[in-house]
Amino acid sequence: MQSEAPRTLSQVDLFAPGAQEHWYAAYAILHEQAPVQILPGEGLTPGSDAFVLTKYEDVRRVVMDWDRFPPTLSLLVAQIQQSGEMPTHIPDLDAMIASIVTLRPDPELWRAHRKELTDPWVGPGCTRHAAMIAAHVDDLIAGLLAKARAGEPVDFVADFARPLPQRVMASVLGFPMEDIPRLEQWGNAQVMSYVIGTTHKNILTPEQTAEKFALLAGMKDYVAEQTRAKRANPQDDMVSFLTQVEYAALGRKLTDDEINGVVYAMVIGGLETTQYAIAEQAQLLCERPGLFANLRGDRAAIRTFIEEGMRLRSPTQGLSTRICAQDEVFQGVHVPAGSMLHLRWAAANIDAEEFDDPLELQLTRKAATRHLAFSQGPRSCPGSNISRLEQMIAWDRLADAFAALEYAPGNDFRHQGGIMLGIHRLMLNLTPA
Repeated sequence: MQSEAPRTLSQVDLFAPGAQEHWYAAYAILHEQAPVQILPGEGLTPGSDAFVLTKYEDVRRVVMDWDRFPPTLSLLVAQIQQSGEMPTHIPDLDAMIASIVTLRPDPELWRAHRKELTDPWVGPGCTRHAAMIAAHVDDLIAGLLAKARAGEPVDFVADFARPLPQRVMASVLGFPMEDIPRLEQWGNAQVMSYVIGTTHKNILTPEQTAEKFALLAGMKDYVAEQTRAKRANPQDDMVSFLTQVEYAALGRKLTDDEINGVVYAMVIGGLETTQYAIAEQAQLLCERPGLFANLRGDRAAIRTFIEEGMRLRSPTQGLSTRICAQDEVFQGVHVPAGSMLHLRWAAANIDAEEFDDPLELQLTRKAATRHLAFSQGPRSCPGSNISRLEQMIAWDRLADAFAALEYAPGNDFRHQGGIMLGIHRLMLNLTPA
């Protein structure tokens, strides 16, 4: 358990229990002394190493070049395609991977999948959801106002940051609001490896894997039931759309299992990131007197605020998702072909060689969207647009409803384990406008 912030390079272990409380102290050490950190023997294959990249230029170079730095998942997809069957030795293959094999196994189909299947709902055109998002925001704010007027503190995570993306994703997919507790359970199971998994590879024990898939057992049946109903009686929602759309890249409609895989991906990507971003932004406001007043007086500044918030407190801190197709050199360090790369988005986002005064939140920062919180390139997060829209509407409406926010007594500021910057609870005192 890492109970204190590291002071030397030998004390830096980004993946130790408790390390999440001291990540940013570790990033300062890595930037100065080991911008490419070697993890001996922790590569994808026995005897190979993994490498942690913390510099902006290195991480961006990797994510922009699929051919030189293919996704680790592409190896599994190639294996499945070659054998013609799903491997039985991997017990935790999920619906999303199964659908990747048929719908988006290569860069060309990845782009088609995004353009034809997900962008219409969560891509650049997602502004059509603005009224729906605003309605959910206003409903949640009504609960916050009731507590604030009664002089009670609110748990900003439980009362706002967590339920907002849950409600929005349920609405996009076309699932009833009363089913959100089940969606939350399935979402938690999906990200279990990223929360309690060990090492940079997020490894679960066999018992934890069994627990994960026991929790997920009902999801496929639920989505299949919803799919059947919407295939028979389409509504204005994403699942109905997926039952009707002709996937031009393959010249056919989607199967029920493929729709299940797309829904799986939407749930795993659509809940946690936005929750963590909004909760961290609330903390940034509490820690910077006058900033909330600035946003209330200049709503155009909210856009830069949320970008700076995600840069400073990246929801997904890092992922081991790429390998080197050939020998590479990063910051003078030789990285052999086949090496696994852990891309530390959060460290790259505070790289002083890329961002002036990187630890300062600047509402005047130019090109504020160039951070890597959603990655970049062909595999950037497909839900980044709807997440940004949720954050924008949330803070605009919160600025309407409240004149001030500050920490309430009782916060311990503990974060969950794993690779996400997810605070457990956040007690705030809110002053109604």
